[in-house]
Amino acid sequence: MRNSAVHAVRRGLVCALSCAALSAALPAASALAPGPVTPAPATPREAVRLPFAPRYQAVQHGGVVRAANSSAQGVTGAETANDGAGIAYVDVDSDPNTYNSSRAELRVPDGARVSWARLYWGGNLRVGEQKPPKDNGRVLIAEPGGAYKALLADTTIGHRTADGADAFQASADVTELVRSARPGLWTVAQVNVAMGRSAVGGWGGWTLVAAYEKAAEPLRRLTVWDGFETLGPRNGELEIPLALGTDRIPQGAGGRLGIVGYDGDRGTSGDWLAVESGPVEGGLTRSVISDSANSADDVMNSSITEPGTSRMKRLPAHLHTLGYDSDVFDLRGALRHGADRFHIRVGSRKDTVWLGALFVQADVRRAGARP
Repeated sequence: MRNSAVHAVRRGLVCALSCAALSAALPAASALAPGPVTPAPATPREAVRLPFAPRYQAVQHGGVVRAANSSAQGVTGAETANDGAGIAYVDVDSDPNTYNSSRAELRVPDGARVSWARLYWGGNLRVGEQKPPKDNGRVLIAEPGGAYKALLADTTIGHRTADGADAFQASADVTELVRSARPGLWTVAQVNVAMGRSAVGGWGGWTLVAAYEKAAEPLRRLTVWDGFETLGPRNGELEIPLALGTDRIPQGAGGRLGIVGYDGDRGTSGDWLAVESGPVEGGLTRSVISDSANSADDVMNSSITEPGTSRMKRLPAHLHTLGYDSDVFDLRGALRHGADRFHIRVGSRKDTVWLGALFVQADVRRAGARP
């Protein structure tokens, strides 16, 4: 594991609330809350490729929730694809000092305790303009009803220039901030994405992922992976195993799978998501994941979706997010036979896709427990 949940929580208090030290480095925002001067951590290094690895793992009664939105939008509002489209900023706040901002609701169940939370953000720096990479690792975040706080990335930033794009993803622990927040819409501003027009298009957005504990909910294995990988015709596919240990997924188990990615073009087929599950000995059964909003052959299709009719509140609530994907899928069908082994596979045969994070919650049964 890249770092334990305990270490992540300890880092979060420093990174999420180090406002004053960053206020001079970020574009000024009138809503920044005052606070004690804390030395800012050094700017994290960047890497072209970050292999996917577990960021958080737990077996507990509870689940994983997320909030997400795009930081970019079409100039006309009628764009059908981000390639070649005119890209503008989303800016929903009333602060004249922010050039982009968007909001989304994080639905932590009543009575639950947040055990871990992390914000992921990223996009394309090269569209009609070229944004400076030095700003990749900093954003502003505001909890529901709260003022902006400056947030620094606390881990290596993925940053790669390829195929006409200049793409990045950064992240930071925000456990303490999310744990103490009230319900409502979160706001993230100053995501370092570019506007204008280019052949590969512009994109960008953010996803806030939170794990929670609640005694009344099923016992579940919760895992969040992150990295920065490019998938496409020349890059093959990505395989990620879910470590079940001595636990197993029982027959008829419930589960959800979330994915965060960049530059998935709506209408370009060939990108897919699948899970493979099976017994300790024997073959694995593959289930291709899709739903009414994400087809089996175009799963990275510029959308922010949830299973069934459930939809988080977002501002704006564009159905077409022009190259930013943050989707959650229902895994009940894939888990109907149960499993002792579980793998996730992601691939793209035509589209170039930048993959940033994956998360799973799956009902489990302790070894020796009654069926």
